[in-house]
Parts: sequence; structure tokens; C-alpha cells
Amino acid sequence: MRRYCLAVDLVDDAGKIAEYEAWHKKVWPDIIESIVSSGIEQMEIYRVANRMFMIMDVKDEFSFEAKAKADAANAKVQEWEKLMWDYQQALPFAKPGEKWILMDKVFDLKNDFL
Repeated sequence: MRRYCLAVDLVDDAGKIAEYEAWHKKVWPDIIESIVSSGIEQMEIYRVANRMFMIMDVKDEFSFEAKAKADAANAKVQEWEKLMWDYQQALPFAKPGEKWILMDKVFDLKNDFL
């Protein structure tokens, strides 16, 4: 199993942030199926102010490229992503159309020190 951490910002508006969190209390079944079928075994999203942080634990065969290809062919996923863009905003250094940005690990207590 591998772990990835990603970040994105939300529109800095308390009402929009509350709506975004409400959507994530009732994620569409098609979206959950897309996540699970891609090889993601666990996903958590955290927020501080308008910065979002996602942790994904994935199977060894998981591929960001395969997930992106499957998502592009899935009308419900595209509908969800379009809806989420109403709440999300790209990080200042993101490429055009890029949302969640993969983060670099800078510290690992267990593997580097223990």
C-alpha cells in the first residue's frame, strides 16, 4: 500500500466552505464507487481555513493516470467535479485546470528516526 497527500484551496468564503463540507457529508454513490474502484482504499480530507489536505491510501496498482482516464469517461464524476469547482480554487502555482496538487513528504518519524 502507498500513501499520497494532496492539497487544494477553497474559495475563501464561509458560506461556500460550509456548503462544500455539506456536500462531503452526502457524497454521491457514483463518486464513492469511482474512488473505490480506482484502487483507493482510504481517503480523508482535512481543512484549515480555506486550505484542504487529502490523504489517500492506495493499492500498489493504483495509478493517477488510470484514475484520471476513468474519471474523464464518467459523466457523474465530471458532473461532481464541475460542481466542486464552484467551491475550490487552484493553488497559486497550479497549472491551468489543475486542482489537487500532490505534496512532497518532508518528515517521517517512523521511517527516518525510529
